[in-house]
Amino acid sequence: MVGAELVTALIGTAPRVWHGVEKLAGPEDLDALLAGLALSSEGRVLDPAQLEAVRQLRSELRTIVDGAEEGEAIRLASALTARARASLTLTGEERWRWTYEATGDLADELAGIAGVGLLGVLRTLGVERFRACAAPDCEGAFVDASRSGRRRYCMPDLCGNRVNVARHRARRRGASPS
Repeated sequence: MVGAELVTALIGTAPRVWHGVEKLAGPEDLDALLAGLALSSEGRVLDPAQLEAVRQLRSELRTIVDGAEEGEAIRLASALTARARASLTLTGEERWRWTYEATGDLADELAGIAGVGLLGVLRTLGVERFRACAAPDCEGAFVDASRSGRRRYCMPDLCGNRVNVARHRARRRGASPS
C-alpha cells in the first residue's frame, strides 16, 4: 500500500523523530523520499513553498496517526482525498494496477495518495494499525499495513536494530535489558 508507506515515510522525516533534525530540509530530500516510494516529482520544480506545504501535510498525517478515533480518522483522511484533483482508474494487461493522474500541486497530490492509503487501512485493518514506535527513545509513528500486523517500529532497520543491539549488549553484560 503505497499510501500507507507514504504516510509512514513522511512522518519519519519530522524533526520530532530525529531529535530536532529536519529530514525534509530541501527539495532534493523530498525527491529522494518520493523516489524511494516509486513516486515521482518529475516535471515539477520543487520550490520552498511546495516543500513547506508537504511539511504541513506531514503534520496533518501525524495528527491522524497519533490517535484520532476511527470516525475522526475517516473524516480527516477523506478530507485529504478531496484535496487531490485527480482521476483514479484501474488498468490491466498482465497485472491490474491503479493509475493515478493528478492535476493539483504536489502537496495536494500526496494528500490524495495518503488519504486513500489511510482509508484503505481503516477499512481493511482498523484504526489500531496506526501506532507509535515501540523504541524507547523514538517519537516516531507509523501505519502498520503488514499482513501479520505485528510491526513495532517506525523504522525497523533503525529503531528495531537499536533495540536489538541494546538487548544483545545487556545480555552480554549479564544485565536485563531496559
